[in-house]
Amino acid sequence: MGKKSLQIQQLNTKKLAYASLQNVAQPPTGWIKAIRNAIGMSMLQLGNRLSITKQSVQDIERREKDGSITIKALREAARVFDMQLVYGFVPIDGSLESLIERNAKELATQIVMRTSNSMKLEDQENTKQRIEKAIQERTTIIKTEMPKTLWD
Repeated sequence: MGKKSLQIQQLNTKKLAYASLQNVAQPPTGWIKAIRNAIGMSMLQLGNRLSITKQSVQDIERREKDGSITIKALREAARVFDMQLVYGFVPIDGSLESLIERNAKELATQIVMRTSNSMKLEDQENTKQRIEKAIQERTTIIKTEMPKTLWD
């Protein structure tokens, strides 16, 4: 097993812990305000715990809601709530292998179709089956080699 394959496998294993969280929607007010309200903590109390003003708490809650809050600020808010911030990336395709497969197939299709179009101009057009087989073969090669161009 190659180094890249091992890294992908290890990340996929870690990612599985996040899979069930994919469908958890962020509260419309943001997590900080939602938790603060749920436990009955005032902005002043949260501000005191964070050593900031009530207005700064409002600013933090606003920044979380609009997506401009820093991870550091989220981590600090979690700490004063006696919680832990957990974050991660979950591939939309379900796994890193699926993400790589999709991108490899797109790149392979571009490469094969470029060659196919050149052959068509020279009146040496391939059949659809031969083109599909060439795309599959090229996809396998790309997945194995993992060239940097996979992400261009």
